[in-house]
Amino acid sequence: MTLAYWCVLAAILLPYAFTGFAKFQGGFGLNENKNPREFLEKLSGARKRAHWAQQNSFEILPGFAAAVIIAHLAGTAPQATIDGIALAFVLSRVLFGICYIGDWASARSLVWFFGMGCIVALFVGVAG
Repeated sequence: MTLAYWCVLAAILLPYAFTGFAKFQGGFGLNENKNPREFLEKLSGARKRAHWAQQNSFEILPGFAAAVIIAHLAGTAPQATIDGIALAFVLSRVLFGICYIGDWASARSLVWFFGMGCIVALFVGVAG
């Protein structure tokens, strides 16, 4: 498996780290797990922002996975390039979550645009 494919797996698992922060920061009881969506919607502050980071991470995941798969199938870009862009995307998503939880809205937006740029780069890189 290529590094880019491993990055897809990392991007699939990353939202659960944000969910974990939202759920387990400050304690977690079994009753909260009976209605987790309701519980997450009632959070506030950093925990609520972690939940939002989780949601955004799931929203962007299909585009990233498709871009990696298409880049591999096209076979026109060097594997090292695909791997590097995929790794940059995953790192941007980690940074995005940190910015979201930290309530650094402007930095978060910049990091989000960088991540989207990585997805576009995977498509454009294979167009050649």
